[in-house]
Amino acid sequence: MDSVFLMIIPILIAYFIGSIPTSVWVGRMFYDVDVRQKGSGNAGATNTIRVLGMKAGIPVMIFDIFKGWFAVYVLTFLDFNHLSGDAYVYLEISMGAAAVLGHIFPIYVGFKGGKGVATIAGVGMALFPVGIFIVLGIFLFCILISRIVSISSIIAAFSFPFIVIFLLANPHLPLIILSIAVGVFIPLTHRKNIKRLIKGQEARFSFRKKK
Repeated sequence: MDSVFLMIIPILIAYFIGSIPTSVWVGRMFYDVDVRQKGSGNAGATNTIRVLGMKAGIPVMIFDIFKGWFAVYVLTFLDFNHLSGDAYVYLEISMGAAAVLGHIFPIYVGFKGGKGVATIAGVGMALFPVGIFIVLGIFLFCILISRIVSISSIIAAFSFPFIVIFLLANPHLPLIILSIAVGVFIPLTHRKNIKRLIKGQEARFSFRKKK
C-alpha cells in the first residue's frame, strides 16, 4: 500500500508541471491579453500564434513540448529504480498522461487550458523519440499540404499506434496502450474542429499575426 501511495507523488508532480499555462502567462505578462478570450479560445501554441504572432507562439510551443518531456524525465531524479521494467514504464506513462491532463485542465488558471498536442509530443519524445519524430514528420507534411493544424494533428495522432506497433520489434504493452490512447484522444479534443472541417469552415494556418 505504501509503495502504491508513493507512486501517486510523481504523478502529481507531473500534473503540476503539465499545468504550467505557458500561453496564458505569456499573453498576460507580455501582451496584456488572455489568449483564451481571442481567436479559437484555445490556450495552446496554435492560437497563440494566431492571436499574438510567431514571436510569442514559437516559445510557447517549445515550452509546452519541453514540459511534457520533463514531466516524464523527472522520474529519473526520484527513487523508483526498484520497479520492474513494465511497472516503471507504466509509471512513466501515467506521469505523461498526468502532464497532458494538466495542460488541458491547468490548476493554476481555472482548469481551462489547451488541447494537449504539443505536450503529448513532449511525452512521446521522452518515451519513444524516434517514433515521435516520424509522427512530427507526418504532421509537417500534412500541414504543408493542407495548412490546417487540426486535420494535421488528427492524422499524425492516428499514425502513432501503427508506428509503435510496426517500428518497434518488441514494444511494451503500456506504450502500445498509450499510442492507441493518443490516436483516440487527439480527435476527441478536436471535436469542434472536426465539425468545422465537415462544414468547410476550419481556418487555415497562417504564419502572420491575425489583426
